[in-house]
Amino acid sequence: MAKIMAGSDDSAMTQEAGSETEAAADVARGTGISLWKQIVERIEADITEGRLAPGTRLPTEMELAERFGVNRHTLRRALSTLAEQGLIEATPGRGTFVKEPPIRYPIGPRTRFSEIVSGEGRAPSGRLVASQVEIASADIASALKLAPGAEVLRIEMLREADGVPITYGTHWYEATACRDLDLLVAATGSVTRALETLGLGDYRRLETRITARPADEKERRLLSLPMGRTVMVVEAVNGDARRRPIQFSRASFAADRVQLVIKS
Repeated sequence: MAKIMAGSDDSAMTQEAGSETEAAADVARGTGISLWKQIVERIEADITEGRLAPGTRLPTEMELAERFGVNRHTLRRALSTLAEQGLIEATPGRGTFVKEPPIRYPIGPRTRFSEIVSGEGRAPSGRLVASQVEIASADIASALKLAPGAEVLRIEMLREADGVPITYGTHWYEATACRDLDLLVAATGSVTRALETLGLGDYRRLETRITARPADEKERRLLSLPMGRTVMVVEAVNGDARRRPIQFSRASFAADRVQLVIKS
């Protein structure tokens, strides 16, 4: 019997998925059904019947190939098909996982990534990708109601849920009002906590615009997306209690990992 084993968070340990159910049978040769298709059917059944739960890490390609008695080329074709079907997803550096349902992501007057992800029962995290002070472009100056030629601080952030990249965003702030904000973001991994340190934590959404397009090369790399995947681009202006703009952001969400919900 070829058994599908679920990888645990500890790389030194593995546990059998669906220990109370029968594992998938060996693939059969000479049946007229391609081996890779049989593997797809076995893993798909384990997922749909609950033996492999959402978020479960699959064994390595080598382990799966050995268990099914096939070469890695055949195994990779099966995994590629399962990924195209939206049943599994590979994340570089972490492995291949049974795909979790998209995060329900409300957009309203007070939108906070960490609170939303935590509310979905998943662990939020973030890291600073880059930052620099630059001259505001015309559209950014207009959004922040700054004079032409004003300096802004640009911060690029990658945010994840349970280690899976969800959104890559670029945020702009008036440089003089948010000095050292990038250092605070780097230390906390959170824009909200960094702004709270500057007394700007109670910011509110003033405007949101949403579009969709194919992910570009940088987005594919940071969000671990294959060629041809779509991102939802959310442009937003956030302001303080007096509705003065303090942040303009442009965030790219992996379209199949979130469900944007507009709250009124």
